[in-house]
Amino acid sequence: MHSVRQPNSICNYRVNMTRPPVLWMLGMLTKKQIHKGRFTIAAKHHITIAEIYETELVDIEKAIAHYEQAADYYKGEESNSSANKCLLKVATYAAQLEQYQKAVEIYEQVATSTMDNPLLKYSAKEYFFKAALCHFIVDELNAKLALEKYEEMFPAFTDSRECKLLKKLLEAYEEQNCEAYTEAVKEFDSISRLDQWLTTMLLRIKKSIQGEGEGDLK
Repeated sequence: MHSVRQPNSICNYRVNMTRPPVLWMLGMLTKKQIHKGRFTIAAKHHITIAEIYETELVDIEKAIAHYEQAADYYKGEESNSSANKCLLKVATYAAQLEQYQKAVEIYEQVATSTMDNPLLKYSAKEYFFKAALCHFIVDELNAKLALEKYEEMFPAFTDSRECKLLKKLLEAYEEQNCEAYTEAVKEFDSISRLDQWLTTMLLRIKKSIQGEGEGDLK
């Protein structure tokens, strides 16, 4: 007798039905590790839970909460690099959810902690860049002031392509020149490809320029 292959939709449904128990089990394991003082292992469990909410259940708010908890445990164990990875996840999603102040605080915090590290300082410009974009979406003047502060804090940022792009975008915004804005983004993208997050943030800024046009970056 041949076995009957279940349709993918039914299989997927059954997998989805098992997820709440999996989360419950991970939650129990996490509590046990905390009780034993094994905070690094507890942090890893929180990351696993966050990833389930992030990719399978698509509940970003809960994913953020678990990444934040993981970061707290890593900080307590002085695993700052691991804590920063979790915090950057939080910042990414916070900005997508328009929680810009939260994103700015995290990006600035991580940038400040990495800019004096010879192995990590190259990443600082990326975090200052993202923080400035979050400022820009809220208020152009805030972005200007933030940019000045970042250049003062981290002089190497001034010569970066990210900083030069920000200055071009601010100039285009002041002139309400949508074409100049788009051209600056295209020039940057031709060398450093924009990811989905950057594209989203840049489009949000562009929409505040008069005569925005078609609403893309092409």
